[in-house]
Amino acid sequence: QVQLVESGGGLVQPGGSLRLSCTSSDSVDYYAIGWFRQAPGKEREGVACFSRSDGSLYYKDSVKGRFTISRATSDNAKSTVYLQMNSLKPEDTAVYYCALDLERLCAKNLWPDDYDVWGQGTQVTVSS
Repeated sequence: QVQLVESGGGLVQPGGSLRLSCTSSDSVDYYAIGWFRQAPGKEREGVACFSRSDGSLYYKDSVKGRFTISRATSDNAKSTVYLQMNSLKPEDTAVYYCALDLERLCAKNLWPDDYDVWGQGTQVTVSS
């Protein structure tokens, strides 16, 4: 069973940046990989997803132009995906998760229930 580990969360001031990393125990080239977040008292929501096999790429509307999902280009390219987050806002505060969809390609609806393998999450707090 493939395993995912997120890292890179932390406390940042509004307007600041963070880069989250998701490292997989196996190649992610053949799956959809997504980033999700869950704020206290709210449902988990999709932030972005990417499928290398067909190049599909989608973002939640509220993060377009601020967040970028990308695949590593180093020796870990096949197993590491990043979420670069710029111009962070207090409403971006949440636990962020990466996940793999083993059956489907990246889809615009970013539906969490489609994803099969999840990491443990990393906390992102945006506050002054």
